[in-house]
Amino acid sequence: MWPQVSVMVPPYQPMVSYPPRGAATLWETGRPDEPRAGALAALMGRRRAELLTALATPASTTDLARRLGVTAGAVSQHLGVLRACGLVTGHRMGRRVLYVRTPAGDALAGAQRSEASASRRGGAGEAPGP
Repeated sequence: MWPQVSVMVPPYQPMVSYPPRGAATLWETGRPDEPRAGALAALMGRRRAELLTALATPASTTDLARRLGVTAGAVSQHLGVLRACGLVTGHRMGRRVLYVRTPAGDALAGAQRSEASASRRGGAGEAPGP
């Protein structure tokens, strides 16, 4: 049934089944590609910039800690600061809290991506090569 919602009706016990969130990230390992030494990392710190970038898909504190190779406590502290700044928000899903970027967080993460792609193309404001 994935990725659709399935509904089971009588004669069976009525039930609604939803697809699992983050199923596409199940096989991801390692840290996200960006940011390494970008302006976002300089502004907010490398670890917080990595967390903001990693939240392109909803994730729990434990998932982020595993993905970034740090403790869940460190991730929780950084998420608290990002949440206080209005860059991420948490949504309870059963016993877990999944964090997602807010529109402001998306704008910052998007600016980081566009800065990185501009630097690969030769920088903003420069004329394209032949």
